Amino acid sequence: MIVRSDFRPAWWLPGPHAQTLWPHLLRRPRVVLHRERLELPDGDFLDLDWNSRERGPLALVLHGLEGSSRSGYARGLLRELHDRGLRGVLMHFRGCSGEPNRLARSYHSGETGDLAHVVRELRRREPHTPLGVVGFSLGGNVLLKWLGETGARREAPLVQAAVAVSVPFMLADAAARLERGTSRLYQWALLRTLRRSLRRKLRLRGGTLDARRLRALRSFRAFDEHVTAPLHGFAGADEYYRLASSRQYLRDIRVPTLILHARDDPFMSADCIPAAAELSPQVRLELAERGGHVGFVSGRWPWRPHYWLEPRIADHLGVHLADLARETAA
Repeated sequence: MIVRSDFRPAWWLPGPHAQTLWPHLLRRPRVVLHRERLELPDGDFLDLDWNSRERGPLALVLHGLEGSSRSGYARGLLRELHDRGLRGVLMHFRGCSGEPNRLARSYHSGETGDLAHVVRELRRREPHTPLGVVGFSLGGNVLLKWLGETGARREAPLVQAAVAVSVPFMLADAAARLERGTSRLYQWALLRTLRRSLRRKLRLRGGTLDARRLRALRSFRAFDEHVTAPLHGFAGADEYYRLASSRQYLRDIRVPTLILHARDDPFMSADCIPAAAELSPQVRLELAERGGHVGFVSGRWPWRPHYWLEPRIADHLGVHLADLARETAA
């Protein structure tokens, strides 16, 4: 199902870039977090950051490309979840928690194995606790792909609800869009962060990638062709984009899933937005005309902004998790 979103952007943030950059540059939510290190079967690790609520339904949060629990959208959601009576835990993708991961491999838009491992671990610890998952941008693509994979295999759902925000449904489209116009600034900033993270990892863990060659990778397609694809077993960027994009998995999702997206998202073209026929009956796509990329800022005045995403996400989770928790307790 595709419905029109009720989001209305702030008049003082009229365009996609203003919506995208305001929360990224000017927001620093305060939230108390504590860290847990989860050792993985392959010898690597994942860091989980938990909010301070000790009881209640649980929501697992997946950040975007080179994000972390320091990202404003992640901190804001973890605080909102706490205030709504939900425990929240953010899963850092490999190498994103402030310390390079141990193995040569890293993370990418289609890597669902680590998410599956964390969900199984949470289920092992608390088999009856209502559990939801929220993914932003790259994390949203990972989430939707994993939900579709498990649905296609007819596996029993391990989570009760999901939300995906500003998802690059077609990775090739996103890579091409970020090479055009003002969106090239986002590509430049993200690639600079990716290169810096990789150089740090090479210094600490070793590796064969030449620093000069790394500096020459000035587009996402070039980075994915020469770094992401070979590190993770793809023949090249084209194969990676084809296999890792989430759009092809949407019809197999069997968990109540909310997708929040804006047509003016500067990270991709409107052509990548799926049609209603591509969605399973469990998927609700709320489409806004404006909102940018993980933006969705409303509010009457700049000194009192309203970050619309967080209550909307918490509302969806609350419907499916809190009600289930009450049924379980009864």
